Amino acid sequence: MEELARESISLLARSASHADPPRLGSYGAVFIMLKSALGAGLLNFPWAFEKAGGVTTAISVELVSLVFLISGLVILGYASSVSRQKTYQDVVREVCGRAVGQLCEVCFCFNLFMISVAFLVVVQDQLEKLCVSLYETVTGLSESEVPHHWYTDQRFALFIMCLLIILPLSIPKEIGIQKYTSVLGTLAATYLCVAVIVKYYLMDTHAAIITPEHIQGSWASMFSVVPTICFGFQCHEACIAIYSSMENQKLCHWVVISVLSMLFCLLIYTLTGVYGYMTFGQAVASDILMSYQGNDVVMIISRLLFGISIVTIYPIILLLGRYVCFICLRRGLVTHSFESRCRVVLTVAWITSTLLIAMFVPDMADVISVIGGISAFFIFIFPGLCLIFTMRSLTVWGVMTIVVGVFIFGQSTTIAVMEIIHKF
Repeated sequence: MEELARESISLLARSASHADPPRLGSYGAVFIMLKSALGAGLLNFPWAFEKAGGVTTAISVELVSLVFLISGLVILGYASSVSRQKTYQDVVREVCGRAVGQLCEVCFCFNLFMISVAFLVVVQDQLEKLCVSLYETVTGLSESEVPHHWYTDQRFALFIMCLLIILPLSIPKEIGIQKYTSVLGTLAATYLCVAVIVKYYLMDTHAAIITPEHIQGSWASMFSVVPTICFGFQCHEACIAIYSSMENQKLCHWVVISVLSMLFCLLIYTLTGVYGYMTFGQAVASDILMSYQGNDVVMIISRLLFGISIVTIYPIILLLGRYVCFICLRRGLVTHSFESRCRVVLTVAWITSTLLIAMFVPDMADVISVIGGISAFFIFIFPGLCLIFTMRSLTVWGVMTIVVGVFIFGQSTTIAVMEIIHKF
């Protein structure tokens, strides 16, 4: 497991080393694909099921989306074999041209930036519940009686965490702690899925649970689950690096790996979405952990797992974004001293800006809508373009994939912007 974790980080970080990449077997590839996809997006699935109009509608959208998700993975693997490139951006640039490649780099950086915001929003949510739980333990007051102080505010705690933990972890050129914590995201997601199911069956029937009722969903509500699906199943940026490091790079074998990975993700996401929605109904929060009481020991463990996982993964996301920025800078003349100063400036600016957005746009659903929109480029639009340029016989499917991606991007981004404007 530790060796697979190290291989995963080496792949996801796009190491600049020229050494031969590790050779992955089938189990290792599936594991890393799962580890790349499973994460904080799981927290939003019960809320997305409620917004979609119920379990049946949400699962139907998931299954239709799964066809395009798997198709995108297969197309990217094929494009990598044709272009002989080993990163997402390099494949797009080689297959689709320099202009599309530059657009891919911009989207890649912005996507990582918004994922960083989402991570901080999740951490802020968990800090709120953990602070309340700690205060209850010390004072004996109930959650509704806990007074508000500046030092108990989750935003202050988030600022301290960014200053004392995330910033020191993010500044170094290489991040050593990642090899010890890289499996925490998968562990947290699996634990949460099991905990939500168990809590549903152990829930006191006399508790204040809102019974989910059938909702006549509109087309708009049905598509509201798509951004969450894109965010949750998103592993397409890492799939080319994973494919390039596999022992067996036959396309049929890659299809099997892609299908298995997405089916395992579908199982975990669907179970969490269904049972979380059935537990809280229309009252479910956009972050499912916020729906549970702060003193719930089972969910305190889940909060700690997600919190530690995100705090350690955030520097890796920042490193990836910073790496792409450095690639752009290296196209000019860049000295070593300038690169060191630039690394510090980029790191501080990245953390500061994501922290401010997380503090003032605290609803996780709004952030995921934006991420889901930009993820459409990596899941639909860029794979569709790669298919058109590499296989003329499948141009129709490529065009269809692009059209779906453009629609999802426009719809998700518009809804997110309108919701944010409405709240302000």
